[in-house]
Amino acid sequence: MAFLKMFKLRKMSGINVEKPDRPELAKHDSSILDLAFAMDCTGSMGSYIASATQNIRSIVEEIVISEKSDIRLALVEYRDHPPQDTSFVTRVHDFTTRVSEMKGWLEQCSAQGGGDTPEAVADALHDILKLNWREEATKICILISDAPPHGLHTSGDTFPNGCPNGLDPIKTVREMAEKSITLYAVGVEPPIVPYRDFFMSIAYITGGQYVPMQNAKLLAQVIIGGVREEISIDKLMQDAQHDIDKEMEKAELDGVDEREKATRINRIFALKNMKVKQIKNPTAMSSIAKECYSKCSDMDDLKRNYKMESSPTIQTLSKSYGKSDVMEPSAAAGGGYGGLLSSVTGWFKSGKKESDDILPTTSSVDTMNTATADLTYDLKEEEDVSIEQAERIVQKWQNRK
Repeated sequence: MAFLKMFKLRKMSGINVEKPDRPELAKHDSSILDLAFAMDCTGSMGSYIASATQNIRSIVEEIVISEKSDIRLALVEYRDHPPQDTSFVTRVHDFTTRVSEMKGWLEQCSAQGGGDTPEAVADALHDILKLNWREEATKICILISDAPPHGLHTSGDTFPNGCPNGLDPIKTVREMAEKSITLYAVGVEPPIVPYRDFFMSIAYITGGQYVPMQNAKLLAQVIIGGVREEISIDKLMQDAQHDIDKEMEKAELDGVDEREKATRINRIFALKNMKVKQIKNPTAMSSIAKECYSKCSDMDDLKRNYKMESSPTIQTLSKSYGKSDVMEPSAAAGGGYGGLLSSVTGWFKSGKKESDDILPTTSSVDTMNTATADLTYDLKEEEDVSIEQAERIVQKWQNRK
């Protein structure tokens, strides 16, 4: 009776934790991989589209060789709603086994338009959810973005009440989690920094990660490392399913918090000497993203609680640019920021939106250049399960349908 009462309370909070009909993880075969990309195709994203296009074949080949995966690929391109962008809101390419077909889709992508600061993130995630995912596959979505969804912050948002189609990204990612779709949010920094906690939150709900990106040339390394780590975590959960279920059910009855749950299941992995792969991620999940935003029931709830992140390494430069303008770094900066802007890969690739553009402060140029040059996403093999990975496993266990 106490267990049922706890279950009802969690249902009322909008967070699915325990369901009697949750399928067995053993049905989940890590050698079968469905990998989908949600790609912002607005004016600032040219270098990232080019990087994905150039590297998609090598990405797939390395994953197939390393993990012996039966892999399918899908792509959702997104821009914005009219009148901010009249080309398309989203363009969906469902799963294919042909790398050449995926490359062709990417080659047809062009970075243009966008309008105001927010983009159709909610629509892209909804389309990702509706793809033809294989039930038995390891399911991963790579979201590549430099702008927030509509409805998060009213300043500079043509649709301050959220997606004009009524789609709620928080509810959508909860549905993704129920279907065991893991989200990796690749945030193009510095522009994404004020909204970084949002992207951390939606990734965390699915048991995924937020990965910062300042150099488009490193995109392939992030994708390969993230996918391989995720496959290793799925295998770990299969191998230890009985023990995880038993420990999590006991933790639920004990009423402990998620950190304690992660600590308990991590003891299982340590005792069994279980190993996983780990991508080197320079940005840890923030406490407010884990403990507050990821617990919000919907976008309105998150918006009420959301605080824009500030950082000593960025400042807001208020300047409007036309959607069709092609901005060269020196011209966009008016002279004074020329060297600084040229260090931000692709930021003014094909013109920016009419918005507050997020730029590094002049005092932090050397620090940022050094950090960017040193930034790598190396994949470590045969590592002990970290507490952060255990926390993500807790999210997967609690939210799967």
